[in-house]
Amino acid sequence: MFRSLRVRNYRMFAAGGTVSNVGTWLQRTAQDWLVLDLTHGSAAALGTATALQFLPMLLFGMFGGVLADRYPKRPILITAQVLMASLALTVGVLTMTGAAQVWHVYVMAFLLGMISCVEVPTRQAFVVEMVGRQDLPNAIALNSSIFNLARVVGPALAGVLIYVLGGTGPIFLVNALTFSGVISSLVFMRKSELNPAVPVPRAKGQLREGLRYVIQHEELLMPVLLIGFVSMFSQSFSMSIALMAREEFGAGASSFGLASSMFAVGALGGALLAARRVRLSRKVLMAGALGFGLFQIATGLAPFYPVYLLLLVPTGIALITINTVANASVQIATSPDMRGRVMGIYMLVFTGGAPLGAPLIGWLSELGGPRMGVILSGVLVLVGAGSAVLVTRLISSRVRRPALAVA
Repeated sequence: MFRSLRVRNYRMFAAGGTVSNVGTWLQRTAQDWLVLDLTHGSAAALGTATALQFLPMLLFGMFGGVLADRYPKRPILITAQVLMASLALTVGVLTMTGAAQVWHVYVMAFLLGMISCVEVPTRQAFVVEMVGRQDLPNAIALNSSIFNLARVVGPALAGVLIYVLGGTGPIFLVNALTFSGVISSLVFMRKSELNPAVPVPRAKGQLREGLRYVIQHEELLMPVLLIGFVSMFSQSFSMSIALMAREEFGAGASSFGLASSMFAVGALGGALLAARRVRLSRKVLMAGALGFGLFQIATGLAPFYPVYLLLLVPTGIALITINTVANASVQIATSPDMRGRVMGIYMLVFTGGAPLGAPLIGWLSELGGPRMGVILSGVLVLVGAGSAVLVTRLISSRVRRPALAVA
């Protein structure tokens, strides 16, 4: 389960990432709570903030993947971490001084999204340079475990700190400090033990080349489309947790943090199960998608808060199963010179649907209440999973026809 930790560079990266991810989840919880405070509980405003954070990936995500193929990945990651720490520090100071307004949060969310356009595909493609192809699925699963361990600790800790410290400002400052962990791990890595991909020279049409590569390989197209359809609504699920906890069950900050942590407990369990898995299966991928949609519907129907909390656990297991299996499948099936661009496309569809899904779910929650938003989100996930299968078959059959005609 933990075999990738034998690699010193990855072990350092994982340790730094653990600290940084806890800070990130502290900030995500504080950001949601700050928006709700500044707008007196507006679901639409919360959806807007979520959308703005993911909108840049929709617009520029594939260009970030091109940069990841062109330049050494480690310096890119160090620069990105420094910039994100600076944003957290700025909003923290504004909030602590009482000057924060909702547009400040919007700007921070958008700039974080801009940085993520380059940082995320670069980080995804950097994992294989640390551990190699053989341990790549395990490392990806462990990354998910670290991310979701932080998701367990972060929101619960944020809820307590918001209550104890009397506001969200200190949370942003703490997050700025936690970036030092991952920055240090990147700076002190042993370069001689990395296996960097040869940078791809600058040339015209590299973006189109990446798109053609994905379309022409069904083993890439299927998970990319599935993630695209599912994540359009899964990315807004943390927003739905905030709305359900606060508006439907009348929970305070600490109870809201507990709900986010219960979801993350399931996600952590799902990631550890994925780390034990040796073979990747399309059946597992589809089972995760269907399970996530069905459990979302179940959470929307939960009659009491304890029942809601319990249902969040299998929901988290299902979601992380989709994310882990799809990510590993795509990276393993991609050649090294294309990995940055393919992961740029993957992260585009993974996060790019949020600008569409988050405002839609926020609007539906405003009209019909949080329960209606969550239930419809689950239904749309199920529809999206079926659509991914149909579209993959349609595109693959059209790609094969010209090849058969030439043969």
